[in-house]
Amino acid sequence: MSVAKEAVFAEIDILALAARQASRELMSLGAAQKNAALARIAALLAEKQSVIQAENRKDVALAQEKGVAPAMIDRLTLSDAVFAQMIQGVQEVIALPDPVGAIEAMQERPSGIVVGRMRVPLGVIAMIYESRPNVTIDAATLCLKAGNAVILRGGSEAIHSNLALAAIIREALSQEHINPDAAQVVPTTDRKAVERLLTREEQIDLVIPRGGEGLIRFVCERSRIPVLKHYKGVCHIYVDKDADLQRAIPIIMNAKTQRPGVCNALEGLLIHEDIAADFLPKAARSLTEAGVVIKGCPRSCALSADCLPAQDDDWGREFLALALVVKVVSGFAEAKAYIERHGSQHTESIITENYTTAKRFIREIDASAVMVNASTRFNDGGQFGLGAEIGISTTKLHAYGPMGLEELTTRKFVVFGEGQIRA
Repeated sequence: MSVAKEAVFAEIDILALAARQASRELMSLGAAQKNAALARIAALLAEKQSVIQAENRKDVALAQEKGVAPAMIDRLTLSDAVFAQMIQGVQEVIALPDPVGAIEAMQERPSGIVVGRMRVPLGVIAMIYESRPNVTIDAATLCLKAGNAVILRGGSEAIHSNLALAAIIREALSQEHINPDAAQVVPTTDRKAVERLLTREEQIDLVIPRGGEGLIRFVCERSRIPVLKHYKGVCHIYVDKDADLQRAIPIIMNAKTQRPGVCNALEGLLIHEDIAADFLPKAARSLTEAGVVIKGCPRSCALSADCLPAQDDDWGREFLALALVVKVVSGFAEAKAYIERHGSQHTESIITENYTTAKRFIREIDASAVMVNASTRFNDGGQFGLGAEIGISTTKLHAYGPMGLEELTTRKFVVFGEGQIRA
């Protein structure tokens, strides 16, 4: 092993051990002390916004020099609006009830013991993510409120931003007399650090990767620790024959164009053949005027000159840009089959006024969020009332969909007795 590799491994080992110790200390904190630390984070973010944005500009400039796509630059940039959202997200987490310590489902057993389940922190969470430095604040505040220590490893493209945000978090914790090792950012961009992190199963309880398909596969293939995947967002809208077409176009436009580089943006549009001749040209015209490149099936291309022929690898693709595929389908069954083949279990939406069809869509479509007459952009922890989210799980163990405070805890059994012994 090279000297450089040994140094990286040693650094990660120290960081993981410190996180485990901090997680034990967090178990004794009440909601008031945790909320005070979060309030301090919000205050320091506001106080040092210009300093953090200066560090962020270094990351943005380097990304632009490398020719990074505009959608990725958007995710990387800590604009005034994003900064305001970060601070608001912290305040929303403060306002949420603390799940830790809640005891549920108490029942007396024939033996006389009383059994319940108490919500407890998961322990130490390693968060591995790309581009979006605001995730550093979202993840840290949620993990801390839920009583977890967190190790944050952002992408190399955001290293200046993440280290600046980490300094804010650690300063806030220290000021509130909480072990600052409860929230740590991996200080190196060396990929060997991630490989080592994924082997520390004795110190880390859960890994959450959040980013592109390559990152997710890298983590899953190398981790000795349970992985909860925030996988790609290949999201669809199915416009049913019974849709209110006046509603449909604004929903589609919002889903595709509001922020095309995020995981809950629309990537595939399915249109019932009974309405396609009338609706598809109108929808295509609106999308094209907004700068969207439309890649369609042969029937779509025949109905609209705005559609380009889709290639084989366009179906099921996460564009993360102003582009999407369009397919004319014979009805619900074909739409369902298409989603099963090309979706990523992230977000699926139907536009229809038919109650029976809507109920069937909700029941039969397998995704972390299934919607009726609404934009896919609503699949978000804040929009669902969870406060800031740590990610959107597209796996089912132990969470499915946006992960808020409750999803960052587990439950242990608690037993109350009066001297009972088992016969």
